[in-house]
Amino acid sequence: MLIARSVHPLPGEAERKERLLSLIDGFSSRRVLVLGDLIADEFIYGEVARVSREAPVLILKYDATEIVAGGAGNAANNVAALGGRARLVGLAGADPDGRRLLASFHRGVDRADVVRVRGYGTPVKTRILAGGVHAARQQVVRIDRDTGWPLDEAVSAALAKKIEPVLDACDAVLLSDYGSGLVTPALADVVRGAVARRSRRRPIPVLLDSRYRLLDYHGLTACTPNESEVDRVLGIHIDDDMNALERAGRLLLRRTGMHAVLVTRGSRGMALFQPRQATVHVPIFGSDEVADVTGAGDTVIATFGLALASGASFYEAARLANYAGGIVVMKRGTATVSARELADAVTGDHDTLEV
Repeated sequence: MLIARSVHPLPGEAERKERLLSLIDGFSSRRVLVLGDLIADEFIYGEVARVSREAPVLILKYDATEIVAGGAGNAANNVAALGGRARLVGLAGADPDGRRLLASFHRGVDRADVVRVRGYGTPVKTRILAGGVHAARQQVVRIDRDTGWPLDEAVSAALAKKIEPVLDACDAVLLSDYGSGLVTPALADVVRGAVARRSRRRPIPVLLDSRYRLLDYHGLTACTPNESEVDRVLGIHIDDDMNALERAGRLLLRRTGMHAVLVTRGSRGMALFQPRQATVHVPIFGSDEVADVTGAGDTVIATFGLALASGASFYEAARLANYAGGIVVMKRGTATVSARELADAVTGDHDTLEV
């Protein structure tokens, strides 16, 4: 898969700003297929009332409950919030949680290919947040209900047979593997083959976000693991060791056969690896005082994919994804970034550099 080189490999800041803004403008004409695990992120908010006499735990006065889409659903919502059109493929239960999940999507997300399955429990991650009247609410506990996982291999195989028609008119594909068994290396191979058979003037990037089995996938356009995922799959502890980071990134490139690997590093920014090119380190955008990292990886892959679909180089796409990631971690809960917020971040950052 050929991805465009940067129009300005080493541009001046004014040129770079205009180029990035033009890419953001192009998001509105892009269609992105998002295929993967749908999760209902439930947030229960309360105020601290007192400490229980039954056990040394807080008693919360209930305030409100909010349901938003997590996993592949959050990636799709981010595509839509950024101005693109998302076509979502995944499973949801025929249960109240599935109904609330489907009702939570951005209007720019096409849910026609989300299959509701009887007997399948919609995965729910419940986060309970507590705080005082004038204090920020902090997460005190999370309860996970993965009642429908792991899925039978036949489910993924059946989905693979239907995937090629769904790819029609899409400009990029995002694979979101949170470990349910729906997205598999075999399914990724089907997607890659279907994309290769399509005659398109502009390449169709296939991007992967895999929580546990990144090394099982091969030959896709790019992947966007976070540093802790890289540590886990390779057994290489990175932290502040730049040599370890370089070794890990190059090893990922070789073992996955990806055209690019974008490692997100939290407050340390991002590192972009490409074969036969020097590693690019992108410093964090904004403050390193992070409010909430929930779903930040979904925002990164959505922005990265939309940018590549709009003709960005890997470096340009990484820059835009870094801006989006820096914005979303300053928001509470599972959040999205709008095209306007992204453009304002680009403009404000470059105007500061030019002073």
